[in-house]
Amino acid sequence: MSELIIGIIAVVLIFCIGFLVWWVKTSNNFHRMDIKIKEALSGIEVALTNRFDKLTKLFDVAKGFAKHEKETFSQVIALRKGMNVNELNQANAQCDSLMARINAVAEGYPELRSAEMFTELQKGIREAEAHLQAARRLYNSNVTVYNTAIAVFPSSIVANSKHLQKADFFQAEEAKKADVNLKF
Repeated sequence: MSELIIGIIAVVLIFCIGFLVWWVKTSNNFHRMDIKIKEALSGIEVALTNRFDKLTKLFDVAKGFAKHEKETFSQVIALRKGMNVNELNQANAQCDSLMARINAVAEGYPELRSAEMFTELQKGIREAEAHLQAARRLYNSNVTVYNTAIAVFPSSIVANSKHLQKADFFQAEEAKKADVNLKF
């Protein structure tokens, strides 16, 4: 009889230890996923800052060719670290709109399109766009993994006990290129 009790106690202890190990491992995985999301968001911030810098230079070149100085970059917010996903979405939409406007200026001034500086900046912007798209995909991929782990059983037990919330996806808006209205 005492062997049976010792056996039951041993099984219960093994189960409890196993559950505790699983709980800690799952909790640590949530922390790792959160860190990956923050790192990916930082990558988007870097890519948006790079894009902003290139768009600023390209706009200055376009403005110099067009000889208009009334338009400024007041429509584009300064990208800073610490923006949340919604603020980054807004900044991205403004940059998309600005890019459409710059392209419209280039179409109106053929000598601008042939300028070496303009061509180099356009190449840099294409590279910045590709980097930004990759950063967005990485961020959204990390968010998908995190949100899935929050939603599926049994990790949802840990997520609910820690009051974890689903993360927001980064959503980029396409600029309405047909509705470009330039005012110089």
